[in-house]
Amino acid sequence: MNTTRLAGLGLAAVLSCTAAVLLGVGTPANADTADLTFSTDGAAVNPGAVFDLTMTLTNTQATEIRFIYQSIRPTWDTERQTDLRYAQVSCSADGSPCADATRLGLDYALPLAPGESRTVTLTYRIAPESACGRTLGFSSYLYYEYGSGLFSTSDTYGSPDIAVRCPAAH
Repeated sequence: MNTTRLAGLGLAAVLSCTAAVLLGVGTPANADTADLTFSTDGAAVNPGAVFDLTMTLTNTQATEIRFIYQSIRPTWDTERQTDLRYAQVSCSADGSPCADATRLGLDYALPLAPGESRTVTLTYRIAPESACGRTLGFSSYLYYEYGSGLFSTSDTYGSPDIAVRCPAAH
């Protein structure tokens, strides 16, 4: 093998190693874990009752998260059901009241170290006069920055559907 070819292979190896080190900062710490997960305290609720929608943000990156923006809205299917009546009655972030329930990312305590999680719980009340037999769902947009602001990620996540039960006939 001539020296020019060996020098070229050596340069390619050095560049590959450098790229792996530089781009390794953005590699997820645990790619099997979702960044944002939802849970509810039940899959169905009666008109007039309350339910909790809990969102847990887990830092799946190899570096800490320093900035988060998150919004949450009813899904298109939920908004189409004009006879479905509900309202948010409270918001708490890791047990403390939310500062602004429309911009939830402000309520996560930051920085968020790799592998750590933060939780926001939204409490909703289904109006007593709400139609039953309907389904309520939410969609959340999440954007965050990590790696000292060099990297960011964003995605949209869907909550589990909550069914509004019809009261049993007497």
